[in-house]
Amino acid sequence: MTNNKIRLIALYLPQFYPIKENDEVWGKGFTEWTNVAKGTPLFHGHYQPHIPADLGFYDLRLEQTRIAQAELANEYGIEGFCYWHYWFGNGDRLLELPIENVLKSGKPDYPFCLAWANHSWTNATWTKVNSNKTPIVIKEQKYLGKKDYELFFYDTLRFFQDKRYITVDGKPFFLIHDPTAIPDIEVFISCWQELAIKNGLEGIFFIGSSKGVTYRDSKGRHTLPDANQTKILYDNLLAKGFDAINSSNFNRAVSLIEGNINNFIRLYINTRTSFRVLKRIRQEKFNRYLLSELDANENVFPSVYANWDRSPRVGKADIILTESSPDAFRNILEQAAQKVEGKSPEHKIILLRSWNEWGEGNHIEPDLKYGRGYLEAIEQVVKQNVK
Repeated sequence: MTNNKIRLIALYLPQFYPIKENDEVWGKGFTEWTNVAKGTPLFHGHYQPHIPADLGFYDLRLEQTRIAQAELANEYGIEGFCYWHYWFGNGDRLLELPIENVLKSGKPDYPFCLAWANHSWTNATWTKVNSNKTPIVIKEQKYLGKKDYELFFYDTLRFFQDKRYITVDGKPFFLIHDPTAIPDIEVFISCWQELAIKNGLEGIFFIGSSKGVTYRDSKGRHTLPDANQTKILYDNLLAKGFDAINSSNFNRAVSLIEGNINNFIRLYINTRTSFRVLKRIRQEKFNRYLLSELDANENVFPSVYANWDRSPRVGKADIILTESSPDAFRNILEQAAQKVEGKSPEHKIILLRSWNEWGEGNHIEPDLKYGRGYLEAIEQVVKQNVK
């Protein structure tokens, strides 16, 4: 753990090298850069494409690339990377090469942890799919019960045992993207906790990601999220065995800004018809609704977003944040730092979304427009919160 009053952990996407599954669906050599490079402005002043600066259009098969990323993150006060980790069941994985090489080589000597991206892999994952066609499932996310959870644990144990692995309260940090999708989540958690103790760990520190939003009340009516509803969602996850909640809250913020009904109508049109409703929200306005009073709770870890613009992947089918800037990012990070300042040192965690989600416009790696502006914003907030 760092000597900072805040613990900044950046989500890390390993989708920057070719794999056979992508080649078969999208063509030889497809990576996230394929989408990034074809980004085009959809309205006046729309910042597209996002072109990388210091690190260039890198290939994550290269050790020197991974080292350069870690050196940048460390220089500006980020504690470590949280790699999206894909396990579809029965040993079926994707995009594992970068983290496997990090483990085997010992380089970079920089803290890391894992986040289980427990969703099916379809041809709608990285590119726009015609709304009249059913997406092709490339890898189906399966939940195969206790025997498979044991297999998953023992495949992951070697990461947990690495000296670089990030811990909370002495336990390996493990984030789950969609905890509500796992039908027997209590079985999964209890299985891993038992095996962790059996293998010399103090346990696993499970974090469940939650968007903090419900769309219908008990009578089936659309309703805007409030703190009480969100608390119920959090409490339900904690009761299933999670140690903490990661409040991602993107959908919650959007719902509060445009209303659930408008949000529902836009999503319905975009997913059920060929027409596309382009929705823009100013980053500053989005930031006002992102954090909630619950983020100050000891067992809630807030997220902050550098930007959001998935148009290189999906065109007009998703929200686009406008007027994003390092200053806007610094402001929301300062607010998040205030939310966590009253917590115990191990729990002053803020998730940065993200280190390198270039296809979402959601990156803090340097680009041609802002250079190291987002990293410098992080550094300013870190310096304000040094012990």
